[in-house]
Amino acid sequence: MHVTFPSGALTLEGELTSLGGAARGAVICHPHPQYGGDMEDPVVLAVAGALRDAGHTTLRFNFRGVGASSGSYDGGVGEVEDLRAAVHFLVQQTGVRHITLAGYSFGAIIVLQVAPSAPQVDRLVVVAPPLAFAGLESIVSSTQDKLFIVGDHDQYCSVAQLTAQLARIAAPKDHQVIAGADHFFAGLTAAVAEGVRSFCAKL
Repeated sequence: MHVTFPSGALTLEGELTSLGGAARGAVICHPHPQYGGDMEDPVVLAVAGALRDAGHTTLRFNFRGVGASSGSYDGGVGEVEDLRAAVHFLVQQTGVRHITLAGYSFGAIIVLQVAPSAPQVDRLVVVAPPLAFAGLESIVSSTQDKLFIVGDHDQYCSVAQLTAQLARIAAPKDHQVIAGADHFFAGLTAAVAEGVRSFCAKL
């Protein structure tokens, strides 16, 4: 269902798929707005579908300035507020009590910034975080369940970079490496979805 919700003075658009009575919800964040990222990105759709399969009510949305969302790109600052607004909307609209935050690329950076200060959030799905530009310092002490997914040919998040940074991150945590995938997972979004489903099945 197409929805709109406020983020400060702005109005954002999203797609809400509600599973009646679901206790779990998920908000999925898209890649960089200035490089064509939006809520229809194939990786975003794959992650959202996997979370629905695992029993989550899902909300994917467009950051400010993308699609029909008002405003303009804000360098990641306003986008943090957009994600907080999306979480608030999901809770108020559906009554879910536990939230998974999922983000791909730029969206992963936003998730990592919001997660430590979001008490409803107990799971993180972090896909291809561009560690060449931002690290994992914000979640060093996080006790939220965390899944990291990366391709073994990722141009912006090498497996070595991720492994080194994960060594400093508190448990619980897991990571999956998708063979043959670069940052964009072309032809391999089903593998991303399977990774998310497997992670949710363990919890």
